Amino acid sequence: MIIGQAAAATGVSAKMIRYYESIGLLPAAQRTEAGYRVYSTADLHTLRFIRRARDLGFSMEAIAELLALWRDRSRHSADVKRLAEAQISALTDKIAAMQAMVGTLSHLAQCCHGDARPDCPILEELATSPATPSQMPEPAAARQRPAPSGRK
Repeated sequence: MIIGQAAAATGVSAKMIRYYESIGLLPAAQRTEAGYRVYSTADLHTLRFIRRARDLGFSMEAIAELLALWRDRSRHSADVKRLAEAQISALTDKIAAMQAMVGTLSHLAQCCHGDARPDCPILEELATSPATPSQMPEPAAARQRPAPSGRK
């Protein structure tokens, strides 16, 4: 099966297939006389494995470890579990960080009048706040501001 067919069969783009070959996640493909890459059924299984691992957010380094464990029939499942638990921890941290972002943005959006006034508490906060959510003070926009005269 040539690269375009392998890409279609696995959902991995031809560009990524070449990349996975270049970094050693996938063995170098056999070549036809015309120089086209040819992939075996085993290569397709490996590409599907890589894609599923990427879908679960594993890094390339972790995928390399997982592939080595997958290929090693004398592996210890504890090694696989360790990688999975590390990924769960990383995902949990990312979720917590994203929830903090949602909280901060929700608070800022509530403080914004959303009218024709040019002052914008959201922009003020973005321009003046520290980078990390844990260091963010109560937004200046939390103070109720009277509408400037002549504007609604």
